[in-house]
Amino acid sequence: MKKHIVCLGDSNTHGYCADPADCADGGNRFNEEERWTCLLQKALGDDYLVLEEGLGGRTSVFTDPLHEGMDALNVAYPILMSHEPVDLLIIMLGTNDTKERFSANAAAIAAGMERLIKKCKDTECWGAHKPNILVVCPPPLGDGFHDEVMGKGCVEKSKALAPFLKAVAERNSVHYLDAKDCEFNPVDFTHLTKKGHAQLARLLANAIPGWTA
Repeated sequence: MKKHIVCLGDSNTHGYCADPADCADGGNRFNEEERWTCLLQKALGDDYLVLEEGLGGRTSVFTDPLHEGMDALNVAYPILMSHEPVDLLIIMLGTNDTKERFSANAAAIAAGMERLIKKCKDTECWGAHKPNILVVCPPPLGDGFHDEVMGKGCVEKSKALAPFLKAVAERNSVHYLDAKDCEFNPVDFTHLTKKGHAQLARLLANAIPGWTA
């Protein structure tokens, strides 16, 4: 059986494209030749199966009063069990947790990630091996970011998140990667560009073989 890599994330895992001019198809989602998940599949080869579980607006644990089913905590079990056995779970969340309506600072967002990690570790999806999880800190929101629905303080919280997530990863003995250098677009200062998707795929492709040996 191929090694199953589950990518649990938000719109940057789903492949949302904020600038249609940056997408080959001119739409609002990068295609299978552009998304980091698909590029990762190509780089890793036929011994792996990369499974996309990206949803725009997804949080780690916070229940969104505007949209149902957005918190990863309550969908982690069915997602992981539907892809068992899981060889590696990649979690790239945190951007949507910065929304003003959740009233969570960077430390609280990281605490939510820790709760999610523990739930995923306890899910019976890992087959004969130990839980294997990678936490990816998403690129922080850019200084030009403005979204009235997301509210105030998002940029500051996203910029403060990396050290808290790294500490949570170390405390829970899971892998950690910071995607801060992956390019995001100057349209909404939130979403990865085509180049950013390629950069993230390369970072992951270089690390994953050593984590799934």
